Amino acid sequence: MRSCLVQRDDGEDSYLTHGAEGTEHEIQRITWADGRHLPVAGTSNLRDVGGYPVQAGGSVRWRTLFRSDGLHRLGRDGVAALAALDLRTIVDLRADIEVAQAPSAAAGLPAATLRIPMVRDLTVLPPTTLGDVYRYMIDERGESIGAAVRALSAPGALPGLVHCSAGKDRTGIVIALVLAVLGVPDELIGADYALSAVYLDPDGTAAIGRLRASGLGDQVTLELLASPPALILEVLARARAVGGGSVEGYLAVHGVAAADLAALRWALLS
Repeated sequence: MRSCLVQRDDGEDSYLTHGAEGTEHEIQRITWADGRHLPVAGTSNLRDVGGYPVQAGGSVRWRTLFRSDGLHRLGRDGVAALAALDLRTIVDLRADIEVAQAPSAAAGLPAATLRIPMVRDLTVLPPTTLGDVYRYMIDERGESIGAAVRALSAPGALPGLVHCSAGKDRTGIVIALVLAVLGVPDELIGADYALSAVYLDPDGTAAIGRLRASGLGDQVTLELLASPPALILEVLARARAVGGGSVEGYLAVHGVAAADLAALRWALLS
């Protein structure tokens, strides 16, 4: 069985092991750590992905990589709170129409904002299930995924923030692949992804609002809000299948060099 060393609240070391008794409690404790969710005015799903243990030892650095929903609702207080994170890079994964309809309010920050649309035209997405959408992203949008990972790997790119509209799907895929490259166990990646269902604001998420207005019904809306871990675990499995057994292999296929991943690990692991 695979395991990774973690530190309990009492300061003693223990192991997070697949199938071990108490694993679920340990996952919940790590995922819900203080400082995970950042209550910044104008966002609902802004989170720090630090603190997750990795299988080789150590953990992901706090206050170095963030994930978020859209930044278009930031007011003065929200912009000030974001500025306090000392961001150097903001990766915006939204489509062109989303950016045009909801321009980021973080444009005045000193961070470099990189537009890397995961999908330029939202109408090309499969109109069925989120699983179908995620499979499309992995199969057809690897170039954009690779570009986002390379952006985070660049010298001086961190602290960085990755966001889309809800901060769950496109952002969730990129963050999941980054965490996998760092060596975070899959069950923790799934638990991190699942947090979006807790924090998402359906009234403030443009994509969900458009579906409601279209009259497609609550079932589709509820699916968009859901973030079951199995969805993101399927993403990891599909990426590994494409990459010859590893996420690193998938990213290599899409232009991410071994040196990029080494730089990412150096910057994000402690």
